[in-house]
Amino acid sequence: MYLLILYMSATLTYDTLLFGEFEEFPETADPVWILGKEFSALTERDEILSDISSRLWFTYRKNFPPIGGTGPTSDTGWGCMLRCGQMILAEALLCRHLGRDWRWQRGQRQREEYVSILNAFIDKKDSYYSIHQIAQMGVGEGKSIGQWYGPNTVAQVLKKLSVFDSWSRMAVHVAMDNTVVIEEIIVNELTVLWKPLVLLIPLRLGLSDINEAYMETLKHCFMFPQSLGVIGGKPNSAHYFIGFVGEELIYLDPHTTQPAVEPSDDGQVPDDTYHCQHPPCRMNIRELDPSIAVGFFCRTEEDFDEWCTRIRKLSCNRDALPMFELVDSQPSHYANADVLNLTPDSDRLERFFDSEDEEFEILSL
Repeated sequence: MYLLILYMSATLTYDTLLFGEFEEFPETADPVWILGKEFSALTERDEILSDISSRLWFTYRKNFPPIGGTGPTSDTGWGCMLRCGQMILAEALLCRHLGRDWRWQRGQRQREEYVSILNAFIDKKDSYYSIHQIAQMGVGEGKSIGQWYGPNTVAQVLKKLSVFDSWSRMAVHVAMDNTVVIEEIIVNELTVLWKPLVLLIPLRLGLSDINEAYMETLKHCFMFPQSLGVIGGKPNSAHYFIGFVGEELIYLDPHTTQPAVEPSDDGQVPDDTYHCQHPPCRMNIRELDPSIAVGFFCRTEEDFDEWCTRIRKLSCNRDALPMFELVDSQPSHYANADVLNLTPDSDRLERFFDSEDEEFEILSL
């Protein structure tokens, strides 16, 4: 009975989310920023909720085919950062194929591009970015199946998986050592012709807590039109951060367990549970763990040039300490990134023993 209670406390359901109590979005004069879009909480509440519900929301799932044929059939308790990685990449795919202004409407037959994007994340082994693919590719990054990931690990795995996505044809670049090297992106990722670029930047913004000097810079990143948001978390959990209002970060929370979904014969997917249809979660920016990965999407070379201009301008802001360096070429004193990787993974986050992790491990004894 004790184990059953522990399991139930770790497993929320979608019905719980629909009918549970959620804090309404604040009525404030502060602007609301969601992935490069500015809204008014006083006059555009419906627009805010429509925009947020149009993001793909990936949560724990249960009863999917065993990972690796004999592995877990649920990611409850260990897959939250993997789900956050799915969400930030799904946002890039939505921007790539449908555009940032696309909106999801419940109950309507969806565009083919949308269906293809969603099918790329369905919980089965042959989907490009399924929990199965991410977990198995993570073995090459030193993570056993069922082990907690940090932001850097999931970024590296997504980069490797993107190579097999011939439909989207995106370049995924993971900037290491707190440095974005333009030459590396142009030479290594894009070769001759420009491809839509997903730029993931793993960072550590403090030791045990986020350094307050970085807070304004982080908030500015959500204001960029190229913003894909941030994956990271706070002690006990990982979240996908999509914006801010005042001193609060707005995020999608993967910590609820829903049944796995099976596409129909024509490829259509029952998609209600892949969209967050309640007011979004919020937390004070000071609660953020310092280990994060920031994401940006540049569809064209002009978008990338404009992003570089914004970053350089932001670095001159005396009130905002730069989170990373933007350089034209790799400094000579840097070692080859393939030989020496100095970017700290989210090791501290991965050692967090959240309530779900504890319950999952007790159940598995």
